[in-house]
Amino acid sequence: MGYKPSPRPVFDRPTHIPYAGVTRHLWGEENAGLVDDWIYASTESIHQIVFGMQPGGCFKHTEAFRTIFGADEVLYVLSGTLGLANPETGEFCIAREGEALFFRKDTWHHGFNLGNEQLRVLEFFAPPPAKGTSGPYARTKPYLEIEQSRYGQSEFIGRWPMEAEAQRKARTIQPMRDADLLWSLDQQTQGAYTGLYCATDQLTVGKTTLLAGKRTGIERHKGDECLYVVSGTLNIHVPEAEGQVWFELNPRDGFYIPAGTDHQYFNMSGERVEFVFGVAPDF
Repeated sequence: MGYKPSPRPVFDRPTHIPYAGVTRHLWGEENAGLVDDWIYASTESIHQIVFGMQPGGCFKHTEAFRTIFGADEVLYVLSGTLGLANPETGEFCIAREGEALFFRKDTWHHGFNLGNEQLRVLEFFAPPPAKGTSGPYARTKPYLEIEQSRYGQSEFIGRWPMEAEAQRKARTIQPMRDADLLWSLDQQTQGAYTGLYCATDQLTVGKTTLLAGKRTGIERHKGDECLYVVSGTLNIHVPEAEGQVWFELNPRDGFYIPAGTDHQYFNMSGERVEFVFGVAPDF
């Protein structure tokens, strides 16, 4: 399978993206692994997808599919167990359901399904492919011969755990569990709390939990926002939208909100709602 750019669904207004209508795409090569994509949005500001791998599946890089990009990325595990390696440095990280991994531009990465079920991972990527940060950017970088790939850091043998802090500071891939997030409580309503996985000059990604029967305050961001509903039924009010202003989302649904658009999240149910969002470039 030769390289082809992935589809790029774009929107010009607040848009509900039901799971059943998400754009599908398959990429990779048989010898390096095939990856199943659900592409929710790929605008001029942000790229949001879910990718899947079967048990025992993986992706590595080839000449045609180079997995080094010019973007900040967050990978949030929806189901299964993800192993992610930087084959250049030998770093290897594991993320399970509800955990995430963060890395910046120029990070080679290979992914592995370490479990016995389908792996599904929510990915936020900015600057997006529309800015030339995916395949075209990767082809400008020195090629890492696949035979040179490393999946461990043997240089720390004989020095572990004494050198653990040095290894941590040198990481190119950051494991992000709940204890690692930057947490806040909704200032206006105290009805929701949010933990940030990253907040860089290119991308902000977080997880919001909306308590039963509660709402957030009105929000507005400088960048485009995309989100994915992890659990519960989420209602979104976009008061200034043309046409429909009140939306209801179910698990696996997505939503797109253009920069500068007022919006508010509601939980009309008796159970918690959880969603993961990305905003780019500015929060």
